[in-house]
Amino acid sequence: MQIHWFWVPLSCIFTLWIAWETQSRMFGPPNSIAVREMHACSLASPSYAEAVSRAAPAVVNIFSTQPKARRERRPFLSPYFQSPYDHALRQTQRAMGTSLGSGVILRDSGVILTNRHIVDRAGAVRVELADGRAFDAQVLGTDPETDLAVLRVQAQGLPVLPVGEPRALRVGDVVLAIGNSYGMGQTVTLGIVSATGRSQLGIAAIENFIQTDASINPGNSGGALINAAGEVVGINTAIVSQSGGAEGIGFAIPIDLAMRVARSILNRGKATHGWIGIEGRTVNAALAADFGLQVGQGVLVDRTFAQSPADQADIRPGDVITRIGQRPVLSVQELHQAIVEAGEQVPISLEVWRGSHPLHIEVLTQAFP
Repeated sequence: MQIHWFWVPLSCIFTLWIAWETQSRMFGPPNSIAVREMHACSLASPSYAEAVSRAAPAVVNIFSTQPKARRERRPFLSPYFQSPYDHALRQTQRAMGTSLGSGVILRDSGVILTNRHIVDRAGAVRVELADGRAFDAQVLGTDPETDLAVLRVQAQGLPVLPVGEPRALRVGDVVLAIGNSYGMGQTVTLGIVSATGRSQLGIAAIENFIQTDASINPGNSGGALINAAGEVVGINTAIVSQSGGAEGIGFAIPIDLAMRVARSILNRGKATHGWIGIEGRTVNAALAADFGLQVGQGVLVDRTFAQSPADQADIRPGDVITRIGQRPVLSVQELHQAIVEAGEQVPISLEVWRGSHPLHIEVLTQAFP
């Protein structure tokens, strides 16, 4: 018994010594610089609590009660593109006849921005603040082209979200989504910017989405996408999903576009967007070589709509638009955004290359059809 009792500890010590030597030879001793740096990194893991505390008070829950008619899934959404509101809508209609979503306070006087599909055709709309206060809300206006809506509640001194610069976002930047997930109350999820300038998705007529893998769950529609500084950079709008839940592909409307729509609704009672009636492709080296283009950047016009402003200004398929006003055109998204932001009945100057000849063409924008 004594030999057995003594042999076990010795064998354990020998095993530990072998493990220590192996680790030291392969990775260096535990007090090596690498281990100390790893420990320092673990202590320096970032927290986004300050960003959330700065933004969360200005994100609200929205309840649209007494619906006038049972809503169906929005027609412009494919089975893969869904609003994170759709699933919550079906769940809450079955449970209590109340639909829900999220919103962002724009002005301390009670102006709130949200998605149109949350309040469209709703009877009464009610807003609940992060501090628990609740108010009846008036829908001041909606914009079907961007799926945005502006509400007002009778309150003063409300917390307002600081506004960031979505054009400064880079793929890989940290973002957080704040909203009323599944109707449970305010929830925060973390992710990164997966892409910017996403368009031609069939989600809305005007698209320039920020794509993120931050979970945008049912009920998050209309909520805030914020950067690591706690500034709002987008309004959460849609997800790609086969199940109705978050699957790592979500889309947010850039806040600069959303703010422009909100100002237009507040000042004019409606949103206005410029349109000239063209379809095109971003010029790159391969496209320029295939078509024998004389310029290496811009937008190659594929089509002009009959009787559109572009058609009336004699812009033709095969033309390359290289500049709008004093701004160079680097992509279809940039051209489209510049025209949309110009508004309706606004003359814009385009630099157009037709073969090897540059032209300057004036076009009068129309309202988005």
